[in-house]
Amino acid sequence: MPPTIAPCIAPQVSNFADLRHAARPLGPKKVAVVGADDEVALTAADGALQLGIALPVLIGEENKIRAKAESLGLSNLIAKAEFISAADAAAVAAHMAGDGQVDLLLKGHLRTDQLLHAVLDKHAGVRTGRLLSDVLLYEDTLADGVRLVGITDGGLNVAPNLEQKQQIVQNAIEVMRCLGIARPKLAIMSATEAVSDSVPSSVDAKRLADMGAAGNFGKVDICGPLALDCALLAWAAEVKGIKNVVAGHADCMVVPNIESGNLLGKAVKYLGGSGCAHVVVGAKVPILIPSRVESAEDKINSIALGVLFAAG
Repeated sequence: MPPTIAPCIAPQVSNFADLRHAARPLGPKKVAVVGADDEVALTAADGALQLGIALPVLIGEENKIRAKAESLGLSNLIAKAEFISAADAAAVAAHMAGDGQVDLLLKGHLRTDQLLHAVLDKHAGVRTGRLLSDVLLYEDTLADGVRLVGITDGGLNVAPNLEQKQQIVQNAIEVMRCLGIARPKLAIMSATEAVSDSVPSSVDAKRLADMGAAGNFGKVDICGPLALDCALLAWAAEVKGIKNVVAGHADCMVVPNIESGNLLGKAVKYLGGSGCAHVVVGAKVPILIPSRVESAEDKINSIALGVLFAAG
């Protein structure tokens, strides 16, 4: 039987302004900022607090956190946030998430692997038995207007096998549904639309597309293999004779490995100039692991995305 998918909880979200607007009636959610003595994370927590989507829980060395927040002039955050002093912020935050004391985890001043190590500790109670994967959103402007498009997984899974890709697809579908997309269109990416044993990602893409056609993922359209142009540009798909509802209109692109996902995600941001948001799903709570170079605005977008997903 097809897997159970969370219902749509909002009208379709088309841009980051819509994303923040959709999150407001669903908040505030308790957001644990892990290693909170970080300028950008504190600024984002303050912004999310002002939007009414977050109740920040600041975890780490309290003296450092307060000093940093004071230097930034974040008096409202200092007054309204909860402070938790902890030598091992990641372990404390993970256990709080496992116990239901916080709704989201946001990485602050620590490495991603430190946070994920704590999350994956079976004693923390955050694991669900599902694969964790990251879904990034950016504002695509290649067609008329603006729309949010996903990229997965450029953050966690280095070289996923077919079974892991199935779970990555499932996670992506759930993220797309929380954006109000009733029937997500997923493009399984490769370097070509031809299936060839010499390009293993094309073989996996065809298998995943066949699973989608058989209803293994529920109400979703999946097409693969697709190269980047045919995933996003309807005219390119037409030139190549690809007739599929996904071609040229992908809501989310499922990449074959972490290198391609990382490169594509950074390209849309730094070459394309888009803002971004991303969320790790598959755990008990959404986990936000933004890059150290992402702006406070990007982090607020990620908090909004996490709030939408948590509400679903």
